[in-house]
Amino acid sequence: MTGAVLRAVLVVLLVVMPSMAMPGISDDAIQIVTLVAIFAAALVIFEYGSVYPGIVEFRAAPPYNRIRYVTLLVIVFALTMVARHEIQPNDVSRVIVTAGVALADLLDFPYSPVRMAALMLPETAAPALAERFRISAAIAYTVSISSLVVFAYFVQFRRWPLNAGPFNVWINLPTFDPTRGEDVVSRLTRDGRVYIALGVVVPFLVPAAVRAAAAVLGTVEVENPLTMIWVAAAWAFLPTSLLMRGIALSRIASLIAMRRRRAPQPVAGFQPAV
Repeated sequence: MTGAVLRAVLVVLLVVMPSMAMPGISDDAIQIVTLVAIFAAALVIFEYGSVYPGIVEFRAAPPYNRIRYVTLLVIVFALTMVARHEIQPNDVSRVIVTAGVALADLLDFPYSPVRMAALMLPETAAPALAERFRISAAIAYTVSISSLVVFAYFVQFRRWPLNAGPFNVWINLPTFDPTRGEDVVSRLTRDGRVYIALGVVVPFLVPAAVRAAAAVLGTVEVENPLTMIWVAAAWAFLPTSLLMRGIALSRIASLIAMRRRRAPQPVAGFQPAV
């Protein structure tokens, strides 16, 4: 329970960070953030405080979830500093904005994810707002790609998930039913490829979907600093999370296939005694 409570506190810190750092946040927004933080904390405590698995995957296969958490924390902190720089600049926000401008100039080319992210903005967006969103998208995308490289390092060179001991499919993949349908290795391999494909195309599909939905539901009000922070963070974090899950499932499939090849094979024509 101590570890579960500590994880819950870290999740609450992530959720409330933008609201605490940004001045002039309305009471309604603070109430909504508080409810989301309470729900997230309760979910984490129930998941990590329980002996039996729930819905959180790779719970006992660090550092999978730790990399995801640190990635989102760094993205939200950096984007909060970018939004705060317009109101109350400080040395930290100046450094982050300067780096963000350089990253935006490097990554903002035709058909790049950062260029496509601009489609989520309304056509009437002010130039200052568009520039701030461009910087936020570049920072968020860079952090996400960096976290993916870190996870690939653990998979390739640190023998993840075996570095944490034997891998328990039931605990780490609670929503996966190994008794259903086709072979486990085939299913894991197929699902891994699907998630990797989705992770590649989602940064391009989400802005297009938001632009199409804006014609029916209205544009996203990214003028609100909190909205801009969470929209840019979700846009960058979702494809990275999908790619990590695809790599993880493919890795589990390869481990199971390797274990099968190493298992002793029955001798042809030999019938064991009953």
